[in-house]
Amino acid sequence: MITVTEVTATAGALKRLSDEGVSIWLDDLSRKRIESGNLAELVDTKNVVGVTTNPSIFQAAIGSGEGYEEQLADLAVRKVTVEEAVRMMTTADVRAAADILRPVYEATGGRDGRVSIEVDPRLAHHTAATIAEAKQLAWLVDRSNVMIKIPATKAGLPAITEVIGEGISVNVTLIFSLERYREVMDAYLAGLEKARAAGIDLATIHSVASFFVSRVDSEIDKRLTALATDEALALKGKAALANARLAYQAYEEVFAGGRWTGLASAGANRQRPLWASTGVKDPSYKDTLYVDELVAPGTVNTMPEATLNATADHGDIHGDTVTGGYAQARADLDAVERLGISYDVVVKQLEDEGVAKFEVAWQDLLDAVAKSLSGKGVDGE
Repeated sequence: MITVTEVTATAGALKRLSDEGVSIWLDDLSRKRIESGNLAELVDTKNVVGVTTNPSIFQAAIGSGEGYEEQLADLAVRKVTVEEAVRMMTTADVRAAADILRPVYEATGGRDGRVSIEVDPRLAHHTAATIAEAKQLAWLVDRSNVMIKIPATKAGLPAITEVIGEGISVNVTLIFSLERYREVMDAYLAGLEKARAAGIDLATIHSVASFFVSRVDSEIDKRLTALATDEALALKGKAALANARLAYQAYEEVFAGGRWTGLASAGANRQRPLWASTGVKDPSYKDTLYVDELVAPGTVNTMPEATLNATADHGDIHGDTVTGGYAQARADLDAVERLGISYDVVVKQLEDEGVAKFEVAWQDLLDAVAKSLSGKGVDGE
């Protein structure tokens, strides 16, 4: 039996995180989660104020078929293409989630209550196609609290500017390097300038920049373990936090500059840093590491449900754990570099792998839906 004290303590960790200025978003979505009332419950009881999706999440949800049977049968009868079927199912889920989060969106003036959906990952290196897909997704979902996810590839940067310039809110994803993050912020500001020139109300445009965390440790820790020296092993588990903290430092610098000041006076919103990939991959690390140690005002932490529950249960939220650590963060990354582990090589590899993983997940989803449509088409004949 759960006691009142236990409930208060559980709510306390997540409330403290929210009170520190961190928006808690759930990194998962499925038809079952929507229809069972689970998503609404997490909003009510776990301080969840947003949802992110990606091709891997949809592959897991729709690939199982659970909750999608009726829609799949209808789509099969209509003989729609596989790609059209996938987009109709994914946008339906995002639309329903956006409706659940609408009260949060209205209460926060559009800051939270957001649901993100990603452009086809196969378009990650094609600027014009990404722009067209982003506009199409915004039209299909048809909810003001949707965010369109665009990967931070070289081709994605001008797409971010164009889509923001159209007045569409964007979640920039797959950011691993500090240099690319600065380019993302620049693309956002350029988009706002374009929107302002077009007479669009800047207050209606929101954006987050999804800076990936745990994958950095996974790759650098692997290389440190291979070196096997005491100095190398002592640096394990430090690179990801260092990288994220220096990203926040860059955010503070950009959004204190003159270029931003002019846009802010026109009603623009800051592009908030979002900590992504916050589920711990090394079981020897505390399972709330990338929550406890990345607390800073004006950020978003998007968590898989296991991390959300772990934070509720035993998260150690003790104030800002980012802004005082810039010097140590730089020292930690420099120490890794001195051991012969190239930061530039690692972040480039992680970006390439991130795009490739989503492409594979998307193809797996297409294959699963194709099989379902084919089976239901046969049954209906």
